[in-house]
Amino acid sequence: MKLTEMQFSEAQPVEGYGAGFFRINGQRFEGGILVTVNGIQPWAGYEDSESLLALQGEVDVIFIGTGVEIAHLPAPLRVQIEKAGMGVEVMASPSACRTYNVLAAEGRRVALAALPV
Repeated sequence: MKLTEMQFSEAQPVEGYGAGFFRINGQRFEGGILVTVNGIQPWAGYEDSESLLALQGEVDVIFIGTGVEIAHLPAPLRVQIEKAGMGVEVMASPSACRTYNVLAAEGRRVALAALPV
């Protein structure tokens, strides 16, 4: 099998994660994060819908990492995101990070909102 290195023109890939943190561009971020092509910011979790809704018009899909295990997204939050014209995909944080990295490398309009493992 031939592996191809991913190239990120504008997006910042998630390089790693561990108990309570994520690593992006060699920097360690504690707690939840919101990653877009425009940068990285803290994300306070499901109650922080304003940060996600502010992405309207900038992203097509938000990948939400729910921590170690996949969990249900609160229905009102899903409805708000979808009403704003964005798709939402919920998965465990490790899977969300990998999926975000692949699609961001392709130049897709995606964001990652992830809770730590």
